[in-house]
Amino acid sequence: MTTDINTLLTALYVKIDDWLVRPRRAGRPPKLSDAELLTIAVAQALLGIRSEARWLRLLPAHLPGAFPYLPSQSGYNKRLRGALPLLKQVIRLLAADTDLWHDDVWVTDSTPVECGRSRPTAKRSDLAGWAGYGYCSSHSRFFWGLRLHLICTPSGLPIAWTLATPKTDERHILTAALEDDPALLSGRHGQLIIADKGYVSAELDRWLTDRGIRLLRPSYRNRTPHPGEHLLKPIRQLIESVNDTLKGQLDLELHGGRSIEGVGARIAQRLLAMTAAIWHNRATGQPLTRSLIAYDH
Repeated sequence: MTTDINTLLTALYVKIDDWLVRPRRAGRPPKLSDAELLTIAVAQALLGIRSEARWLRLLPAHLPGAFPYLPSQSGYNKRLRGALPLLKQVIRLLAADTDLWHDDVWVTDSTPVECGRSRPTAKRSDLAGWAGYGYCSSHSRFFWGLRLHLICTPSGLPIAWTLATPKTDERHILTAALEDDPALLSGRHGQLIIADKGYVSAELDRWLTDRGIRLLRPSYRNRTPHPGEHLLKPIRQLIESVNDTLKGQLDLELHGGRSIEGVGARIAQRLLAMTAAIWHNRATGQPLTRSLIAYDH
């Protein structure tokens, strides 16, 4: 099968449209279906066009005849923000449709999602009260925004994710993410989660052990190393590679959101694009699971 963006979008549209089969509601049907909306959103993220207005102008020329109706920029923005719950559901739908969903090893970490730099922005933004100041150790700088907490397989398939203020403890986020979705741990006794030193907590260890989950992370220098700890470093680098895909190829930090709904929808849009690429690559037997090169032009 040819691996290009047209093939991916066609398969994605069919998958979502089949899944969205539901009783016909009274009234006039929308000109742009939910399946078309999400397909357009994934194409925008993969092609790296951050401006919604520019994307809607380029879409007829780039994918001629694919979408009979296109909304205005404000209409597209409103539909996309309102589709955040649907975006989350489709990410899970595609992830669970791959063999990678049953991987018995997960990696977890958080990465900054900057939302503004100036002091007036921090004070007047609609994100005030949600976003906050935090420190990015990899870039040795402070930032104002949110942090994306991601649990994924070593290949980068998203298992669970959430956005939180930078001051929120990573250990609490991990507990909340797993507790809010009980089905996530169903039938996964013995699941291994690999994390960094920020997840050191006897209370977290007990909470996970009670659920049959094992957490492996580096020990502090004054602690006795865990068995097999010397093998952690290359595995922990995988989550950094996933974050690099999100930031370097899908412009995670250039989301352009100005409200909590807008930021959430744009982050979900990029996670869905990565999930769709992984899903399609696995289905077509591609050698590189997380490669986006075939879909970025």
